[in-house]
Amino acid sequence: MSADDGAGLAGGHGSAHDLRHHGDAEVRGDGADLVDLAVNVRTGTPPAWLRDRVAESLTGLAAYPDGRTARAAVAARHGLPVDRVLLTAGAAEAFVLLARALKVRRPVVVHPQFTEPEAALLDAGHSVGRVLLRAEDGFRLDVSAVPEEADLVVIGNPTNPTSVLHPSGLIAELARPGRTVVVDEAFMDAVPDEREALAGRTDVPGLVVLRSLTKTWGLAGLRIGYVLAAPGTIADLERAQPLWPVSTPALAAAEACMSPRALAEQAAAAGRVAADRAHLVGTLKEFAGQGLRVVEPAEGPFVLVRLPEAASVRMRLRGLGFAVRRGDTFPGLDGTWLRLAVRDRVTADRFLRALDRALDPGGTRTGTG
Repeated sequence: MSADDGAGLAGGHGSAHDLRHHGDAEVRGDGADLVDLAVNVRTGTPPAWLRDRVAESLTGLAAYPDGRTARAAVAARHGLPVDRVLLTAGAAEAFVLLARALKVRRPVVVHPQFTEPEAALLDAGHSVGRVLLRAEDGFRLDVSAVPEEADLVVIGNPTNPTSVLHPSGLIAELARPGRTVVVDEAFMDAVPDEREALAGRTDVPGLVVLRSLTKTWGLAGLRIGYVLAAPGTIADLERAQPLWPVSTPALAAAEACMSPRALAEQAAAAGRVAADRAHLVGTLKEFAGQGLRVVEPAEGPFVLVRLPEAASVRMRLRGLGFAVRRGDTFPGLDGTWLRLAVRDRVTADRFLRALDRALDPGGTRTGTG
């Protein structure tokens, strides 16, 4: 595990890592017809009842958005007062608000993780430090690797792209007087029982938790998420927002996703993801003889794998009808890594047969699965 000065090293700032590259790039243009294992949005979403709620809100588009009801619903879901909640146009907006509104001097991002936090900090003029977690340690957090002088620490949990779920108590140890600890929990609702969640906690000084409703509910195109933090931090972020930042349809979706029905469906979906992931990981291990390694234990709706000639395998998979996420745009990873979204078993088995062919283009082995 190492700390690295990432200042001036990001995409657009002279970096070898393209911090603005995301999985959706794999399924645009000539990739539109591929089976999508590159984007981590749950398939088959949004469900019909949620689409109906969004559609019903369209009759109110002549009025300016009023987020009070949705904000109260989010607060109630996490057992918090409303002044600890801020609704945002997805978690991506929250990263920009944090970068612009917080007065920090030594921000640090724990990598490998979602790259937008660092990109937002760099765009806001900050010099950004990096703590690089190592593959040989299972990409697990070592609190002592974070510089004491860091006054902003950003970490994902479960982490994209490694699928590592850090213990909440360990993340809480990052708290220091004068330090803000930002925990990106965009995928926590895909973890059974949301174990290790920090959302709703008020006993960790400087804690900021980000949530997204785009992954589990298939709302990436609607842009809805929220921030949970101390009232003073929420007020600072809210002042940095433009007026009416969240649309009326997005507010309707946020309120709907906090309902008992939605929470029950979310819990059931998390259980299915866990079972489908176990099937995927178990079969991927059959490729160990070809040099493939899975990062375990995986706890998110995706898995990270390492294999020789990953770039060539990724292109062969495209030819076989599957899009997967390249790993070399994440600081701390290189061209030997790929991220795979967890899908249902039928899709996974089709992919695994394609992977067998991609790893053996000469056809010298019998197929797997």
